[in-house]
Amino acid sequence: MQLVLIRHGETEWSASGRHTSVTDVPLTDAGRQQAVRLGERLAGRDFELVLTSPRARARETCALAGLAAAAVVEEDLTEFAYGDYEGRTTPEIRETRPGWSVWSDGAPGGETAAEVGERADRVIARALAVDGDVALFAHGHLLRALAARWIDLPAAHGGHLTLSTGSISELGFERERRAILRWNA
Repeated sequence: MQLVLIRHGETEWSASGRHTSVTDVPLTDAGRQQAVRLGERLAGRDFELVLTSPRARARETCALAGLAAAAVVEEDLTEFAYGDYEGRTTPEIRETRPGWSVWSDGAPGGETAAEVGERADRVIARALAVDGDVALFAHGHLLRALAARWIDLPAAHGGHLTLSTGSISELGFERERRAILRWNA
């Protein structure tokens, strides 16, 4: 069994570094092209379960990758809730909160990394209940937290991973131990 993590294609906000959770920003032309290429890379793979974030950017990526017919919307795959920091960049936030990090400080009116980790744990439990590979279409911070939880680290350790738009990562097992098999490809 493998978990295939697919980050949505580029949006204007992801390209500019703006924190995007609840704002439903569409894919750019480049993001749509990334999604089509994801479909080419996923062609021939069978998934027992396909889950997608409810956000349009994740659902459109899933559709352009050719997996929309099998996809189920999963609320727990929504991006880290940035609260008051929605739409702002890290440098803008640090003008008033020097040294701020979403991983250690969370966001006022939003979530903490531990809360995101609880959602990731529910997604992992759902995936482990399936007999076969699972595809997850979601967002950068959420997928990074999920990967950390997969290998039994606190969600905040996801901050040590980078994840590009339109990327594929794979989680699975090395013998009986959960492992990151491929990252940010």
